[in-house]
Amino acid sequence: MQVRWFGQSAFALGAGDDSVVIDPFGDMEAARGRGMTWNYPEIKDAVADLLLVTHEHGDHNAVHVVGGVKQTVRSSAGTVGTQLGRLVGIASEHDAVAGTQRGANVIYVFEMGSVRVCHMGDFGQAELRPEQRKAIGKIDLLFIPVGGMATIDGRAAAELVELLAPSWVVPMHYRTPAISFLEPLDGFLAAVKGEVVALDRSAFDTTEVAPDGGRMIVVPAPPT
Repeated sequence: MQVRWFGQSAFALGAGDDSVVIDPFGDMEAARGRGMTWNYPEIKDAVADLLLVTHEHGDHNAVHVVGGVKQTVRSSAGTVGTQLGRLVGIASEHDAVAGTQRGANVIYVFEMGSVRVCHMGDFGQAELRPEQRKAIGKIDLLFIPVGGMATIDGRAAAELVELLAPSWVVPMHYRTPAISFLEPLDGFLAAVKGEVVALDRSAFDTTEVAPDGGRMIVVPAPPT
């Protein structure tokens, strides 16, 4: 599977003839107007058959920046048929107080190119509820927020990695040179168990970082 990170929680995935984009961001001038730094490049060339949005915040729901879309699943929990097969959207919250501060979030689980993928969106709960854990099931590749503030922090993310036991983990939604808010990656890397592979590029193929019976923490370079 090919994985490309656009920054924040936005990813493009490709396997064979199938392509997926998750949580694209658009014009972030409003954030800059609030004094935040946001210097990730605009998403200009993203094309996908399936477009997923985990929740309706401006750094996750810019559906207009993705071309060629055949199906969009937007902030929707439930089970949906797609060209990839069954997509499971699992209701969750963006905060630790039942969504009363930042609203709802959807965790998406699907299989692509024989890899079972889980994208946590802006998961902010203190822990997974048993029914959420059961709905996620066994996964291979986990995209998880680690930057705190608006989501779980690095230590909580590391605990969730242990619970879900994926082969590949890709951290997201944390402070980089491109953004001035959220916590940096350090706390997560200090707490998580697995071999850390820091890349010099923002895209990779899972075959390039195949775990040998263990777990790979894959850290793409922030896009420039």
